[in-house]
Amino acid sequence: MDAPDTVPTVEPALLIATFAPSGTLRHCNEAWESVLGTTEAPWAMLPDDDKEIANSSVLEAGKGSLVTNQVVNAHTPERDEPLPVLLNFVPVHGEDDGNPRITAVTISGEVMAEPPSWMISQTQRHRMEALGRMTMGVAHDLNNLLSGLIGHIELLKEKAQRNDAPASNIQSSIQTIEKTAEDGAALIEKLQRYIREDTQKHFERVNLATLIEDCITITQPYWYNEPRRQGIEIDVERNLQDTPDVMGAASELREVFVNLILNAVQAMPDGGTLTFETYVDDASVCARVNDTGIGMSDDVQENIFEPLFTTKGEQGTGMGLSASYGIIQEHEGDIDVTSEPGEGTTFVLSFPPADESEPEPEDPPEAPVGTKNVRVLVVDDEEMVRSIVTQLLTLNDHEVDRASSGAEALSMFEKNHYDIVFTDFGMPEMTGAELAAQLHEHQPDLPIILLTGYTDTETAVDEVNDILSKPFKLEELEGAIQEFVISS
Repeated sequence: MDAPDTVPTVEPALLIATFAPSGTLRHCNEAWESVLGTTEAPWAMLPDDDKEIANSSVLEAGKGSLVTNQVVNAHTPERDEPLPVLLNFVPVHGEDDGNPRITAVTISGEVMAEPPSWMISQTQRHRMEALGRMTMGVAHDLNNLLSGLIGHIELLKEKAQRNDAPASNIQSSIQTIEKTAEDGAALIEKLQRYIREDTQKHFERVNLATLIEDCITITQPYWYNEPRRQGIEIDVERNLQDTPDVMGAASELREVFVNLILNAVQAMPDGGTLTFETYVDDASVCARVNDTGIGMSDDVQENIFEPLFTTKGEQGTGMGLSASYGIIQEHEGDIDVTSEPGEGTTFVLSFPPADESEPEPEDPPEAPVGTKNVRVLVVDDEEMVRSIVTQLLTLNDHEVDRASSGAEALSMFEKNHYDIVFTDFGMPEMTGAELAAQLHEHQPDLPIILLTGYTDTETAVDEVNDILSKPFKLEELEGAIQEFVISS
């Protein structure tokens, strides 16, 4: 297997130099110069203490003694950390007018750490460390979302068992489940953007009061249903004033408020009151979240936004508030906390208001439904994905065939005519890009849509008509059919 481009394989070079017995350098190789010094200053990259060790070892070897296993630390410009080097000093015996004497000292050196050419750059190392912390934060927030999702599914199941459950209540839970799943997808997309080094934000106008109401609904199983099952009562109070919109990513801001709500509930084991306020202060749009829980000490307050800091023992990840702090920073906002043990906790979040020139978000146009029935081939190695795409498309009376691999799709294509193909990207034996290329050899104008959860799909761009990211909605599938089959 070839080594990745970012970590090239190089053969280690031995550091070699020849000194006169008096300590004067006669010759050194290129590897020596890159690590220890030049012919004019052979020990230039060593600290003073190590220079003294090296010079005394040369003189000792110049008197005929073999000096081995001397370790010095070279400070090279390519590394932040010193580079340990193992040196061996070997006297070279010769004759002068028939009399034995030491004619030179040969020094061999071996680097005891990876040289810079073997390792990922400092920038990439820091990026990988940040990515690791970010992944932990994503996992934490995704678990929150999944917990809310499962909680609402439980509510929906209970409502479905009651014949007297109003349809509006069931519809409300379904909408909350949908919003929570969308936030989970947005969370993964955020991580993918970071991996791709695509940090450009596509912010839109967000109304904080509406967003907070959404978060209260999403977390209802936490602050209402579960506590009441345990005989605990948590009241939610609102004072949500009309404020200017802010620019941001709604899914990311919901992560922040969901985190604050869950932390507040855990801080009120005997019940209490959770209060939300929105207001304008000094030209900033603010939100205040207050609980009447156990509060925090000054030491805890100083560290709560630090990664991996937690007061919950093994049950905590220490990433919730750290991730929230990062999100607020990305939105050019601030988050402050005030708390006293036994007196509850208050978080105040402030954001710059949206520029009045920023356009209001437009509702996406609804794809025409039922204007024409088409023949569709769905290719994916996951049965669940094949099944859901088929069920969604058959709602609008499209005729759908399914294939579990590229080879099966090619076989079906030879026997049938299809108006459009939806294919997965990452499949064993044949990728979606390779399948698209082969299908286009037989039918160049066949619309092919890639369905993928991968970040790197550059190899498929030239082979497909469009790329839809998983998870997708019916309106996106219908939109592709409308654009590439019906409208064309």
